[in-house]
Amino acid sequence: MRNTLITTLVVAVSLIVPVQVTAHHGNAAFDVGKEITLKGTVTEWFWANPHCILQFDLKDKSGQVEHWVTETSNPPDMIATGWTKTSFKAGDQVTVTAQPVKSGKPVGRLLQVVLPNGKILSTFGGAKGAVARAAAAGAGAPDEPKVEEVIPAR
Repeated sequence: MRNTLITTLVVAVSLIVPVQVTAHHGNAAFDVGKEITLKGTVTEWFWANPHCILQFDLKDKSGQVEHWVTETSNPPDMIATGWTKTSFKAGDQVTVTAQPVKSGKPVGRLLQVVLPNGKILSTFGGAKGAVARAAAAGAGAPDEPKVEEVIPAR
């Protein structure tokens, strides 16, 4: 009887926990079929669990300042791909490739960043390296996203 109860409890927990974890890490908000590349100025870099956050400003099509917030994975995952707590500082000019949210708000999942020195940092999700490098250089193919103008450091 006791073994049956324990087995039932273990099976029940193993069925419930993955559903909750999947719900937390779902893709519903992100337009996973779309990648955008934006050029901007870092305003803040949060190195913390459960997700690191890169915030940056750029000028939108009408010339207005647009504040973007992009999330990545947790610090241990980021360290494994070359990121550090000091990867960015306010004022850094960066080229960011991200999956935007479906709502059109300036929020996204960070895929890759080209730093001012040309170094490329990618997440496990990766990004089109050639597209980001071309965007950082101010070039790009017609089917690639337009790179926004860089806002000078404050």
